[in-house]
Amino acid sequence: MLLTLRALLTKSYKCFAECGQRFVLPAKMDAAEVAANKEAEASIDLLAIVLDTNPTQHIVRQNPQNLTQILEAVIAFGNAHLMQKAQNKLAVISCSHHATDFLYPLPGRQVELRPIDGQYEAFSLVEKTVKQQLGSILMNAPRLSSPCESLLAGSMSMALCYISRLQRNVAAGVKMHSRILVLTGSNECASQYMTYMNVFFTAQKLSIVIDACALDKTLSLLQQGCDITSGQFLKVTQLDGLLQYLLWVFMPSPQMRHKLVLPPPPKVDYRASCFCHRELIDIGYVCSVCLSVFCKYSPICTTCHTIFKTPGPLPIKPKKKKKTEKQM
Repeated sequence: MLLTLRALLTKSYKCFAECGQRFVLPAKMDAAEVAANKEAEASIDLLAIVLDTNPTQHIVRQNPQNLTQILEAVIAFGNAHLMQKAQNKLAVISCSHHATDFLYPLPGRQVELRPIDGQYEAFSLVEKTVKQQLGSILMNAPRLSSPCESLLAGSMSMALCYISRLQRNVAAGVKMHSRILVLTGSNECASQYMTYMNVFFTAQKLSIVIDACALDKTLSLLQQGCDITSGQFLKVTQLDGLLQYLLWVFMPSPQMRHKLVLPPPPKVDYRASCFCHRELIDIGYVCSVCLSVFCKYSPICTTCHTIFKTPGPLPIKPKKKKKTEKQM
């Protein structure tokens, strides 16, 4: 018995020696790669998706099945984000013409799930929760015949509050990288201009990146927000390839985008919206107290009710008399 074991050990040692000659062990990672891996493990990537579910937007009125296609792409994109790293977090917020609601996660309650073979439980939880919550919201939503603007600025404000709450609860030594992705097919809503600007500059102060994906028209206000927060703006040309666009442009983290070939940023229109007619203007009047913008002069500011002095006529400068030869 002892000789048999010794023979097996000797044979195993010879095989190991031959394999060691055939295969070369990989080189050790340098200190920079080890530090980068440790930093990645000690960081959390939070993605908050603001989905415009307004039934009066043109892309949904044109074909109601487009909303289902958009929802399926958003769920697959959210699950792909969670699949990148176990520490990643996801939030999905519904934006409509009358309210803003959380689709995932739901505070205080969970959706009952039945185990399905071959499907990861976390992915199934996201899918079931988002679909059930959105279905109940659309069933209880008031029906409108005329198109109404979506409350995108309020939904983005809710996303900022949610991100700020999670950042306060992060454990010591763990970094959280947060970003907001807005998917909308609505038109430009200049009436929410001030709320948009507050959201954009708050996100810039908190180092939160805002990305935007326009499904129907180019939106200048969202372009300004993406430029202010160093985010990415994209207008989808074909709705059938929405998931491919999301995975290509918005899946990489902002820290890795400079290493990839992404669509060039569009030219940003930085025109302001007037407070009287809610239209974008090139030249206007600005209140010196509250910085409200008006396209026409008004003696009273409609925002802060400041009274201005009526500008008088410009003083006429007297003409200089030419010196005659006798005066010379």
